[in-house]
Amino acid sequence: MVSVLQSPPGRPGRTVRKPSGERTFRPEVQGLRALAVAMVVVYHVWLGRVSGGVDVFLLVSAFLLTVTFTRRLESGQPLALPAYWLGLLKRLLPAAVVVLLSVLAATAAVVPDSRWRSVIDQTWASLTYRQNWELAGNAVDYHALDNSGASPLQHFWSLSIQGQVFLLWPLLFAACAVVVAVTSLRPRRVLVAVFGAVFVVSLGFSVWQTGEHQAAAYFDTRARLWEFALGSLVALVLPYLVLPTRVRILLGWAGVGMMLACGVLLQVHQQFPGYIALWPTLAAAAVIVAGRTGSPAGVDRWLSSVPLQRLGGASYALYLWHWPVLIIWLIVADQDAAGLVDGALVIAASLVLAALTTRYVEEPVRSWLWPSVKRRRTGLVAAVALALVAVPLTGWEYRVQAREAAVEQQTPADNPGAAALDPDFEFEGAEDALVKPLASSLGAEWAAVDGPCSDALMPADPQLSSCEQTGTEATAERTVLVLGDSHSHMWMTAIGAMATANNWLAVSVHKPNCRFVDAPMPEFPECQAFNDAVGDYALELHPDAVVTVSTRTDWSSPDEEVPAGFEAGIQPLLDAGIPVVGLRDTPRFDEDMAECTARHAADPSVCDVPRADVLAPSSPLAPVADRMPGLEHLDLTDLVCAEGTCSGIVGNVRVYMDRDHLSRTYVETTVPVFEERLKAALGW
Repeated sequence: MVSVLQSPPGRPGRTVRKPSGERTFRPEVQGLRALAVAMVVVYHVWLGRVSGGVDVFLLVSAFLLTVTFTRRLESGQPLALPAYWLGLLKRLLPAAVVVLLSVLAATAAVVPDSRWRSVIDQTWASLTYRQNWELAGNAVDYHALDNSGASPLQHFWSLSIQGQVFLLWPLLFAACAVVVAVTSLRPRRVLVAVFGAVFVVSLGFSVWQTGEHQAAAYFDTRARLWEFALGSLVALVLPYLVLPTRVRILLGWAGVGMMLACGVLLQVHQQFPGYIALWPTLAAAAVIVAGRTGSPAGVDRWLSSVPLQRLGGASYALYLWHWPVLIIWLIVADQDAAGLVDGALVIAASLVLAALTTRYVEEPVRSWLWPSVKRRRTGLVAAVALALVAVPLTGWEYRVQAREAAVEQQTPADNPGAAALDPDFEFEGAEDALVKPLASSLGAEWAAVDGPCSDALMPADPQLSSCEQTGTEATAERTVLVLGDSHSHMWMTAIGAMATANNWLAVSVHKPNCRFVDAPMPEFPECQAFNDAVGDYALELHPDAVVTVSTRTDWSSPDEEVPAGFEAGIQPLLDAGIPVVGLRDTPRFDEDMAECTARHAADPSVCDVPRADVLAPSSPLAPVADRMPGLEHLDLTDLVCAEGTCSGIVGNVRVYMDRDHLSRTYVETTVPVFEERLKAALGW
């Protein structure tokens, strides 16, 4: 069996037949693989969309694997699983190791250190074939710093799923072999039953999870197993499908047409995998079923052409190279997307690297006989390949951790943050003190809290599961409730510090992207449900004050507004005698402010943005507070955009952790001013 992205031995286009007449190399499948990788590369580089080509890879890999193991099972040959797995590692790891080492070198050379931690984590995940779970976790964890969209290793997710299935599928064959031995049933019938069940269960799960958590479903192995199962079912029933030549000609061209149209006609990125992934997988299945027609009009004639056979032979290396080449180029060029010319250069460079990797890495290792003589030799080759990445990666990770430990030893005088805005401030720290937090540590800069809410405080409504607290309700003299989205929650660091110092209880109930008491939005029903539930919770808790961000800024724009539903939404709280403190929102930038300061470490002032470009001339909440007794307006803009400028670094502290969230470290430095103003607003 050959991997989905690797070419089999032999000359392109050559069909090798076993004595029984069964072909062991299908050039049309090799061409199908070439077409799929071409779609992936073109769509990634120029269109920025999902093509469905990866789904074709998944199906083809299961098809090839199933053909191999079914032949062994039906002929009574041993399945030899350890030898299979070791041989697979010998074929897959060398090219992957070359790419991983190259990405590490390029990251150290040109990638801002704000992405180093992400690249380190994803390199480990890629090397151990769990990259998809790393990305799935980030996709549903709003507090995972979103660097994965620009990670040069993100594409390893599909290879990780394949690696997991290459472990699982042989085990299923082994289980089927036991069933066959005990029941004397025909192997193919048992296999059809098993993979048919996997297909039905996984497809059902995929449809459900795609509807509930599409971002996580996209990377979830369980939501992709049905694509492999479909490839296995095609392999199992293919010998019994006898179709007229004309039908197979039409079927082949229809399959190719459907593949090419998938990414153009469907907005697959927000719908995959689910049932929509049936489109490209059934299209690929149609091409495989069409097979060799022997007709000059058949699509197999085109798929078996020398150019496509050569591209198919290098498809594994091309898939490995194209994404990191694209991402590294975009970082170097400081662009969001590739244009026509530079995109062509990215593809050309990827093709050259793929050809070199195939010629000088894949083929020599695959034809190397020494490891094949003994199993332990194959294991040794795989271990050496893993070590080639693991050793330098461990060293680099150690250096990053040592630097992170060093910055934690600095004193507040080294990193005064907002305290440096005081006109009378005099810097007393070390002149060579590092900026805090380090760009590589930004993923840990979300708000500080003591932990989840206690059972007594935890809301009963499942919509409000993200309840956190600082302080103890049994002894607290006052209770402050923080409500809203992540822009409200990020101030919990300061409010929690006040709670600790003043014997208060600070409680936060938030939902990402859901502004408290915003106007009803039919496209976001979960936010409406959150607001209804959290309003009832606030009335039941009856805190001494509710704090929430009460204006909404726009991305790199002075447009700022009070949400349409704000006044009506807080009125029940005011009627109940609960004062509401409305915070003015912080700016949102199109460019990641933290990454900008990392890229321009020598002169971070390059990242400064005029306040007038990202905030309204005055807070739109002020006139609302004037006419609503009980609503207190608190504007902290001067702490983040002092003297008309929004800076990325203030007082040797990074103000932002990304494009729009303040870093926990910086919020900590605002506590003295914030506390003074909050107490004054509430009369405490």
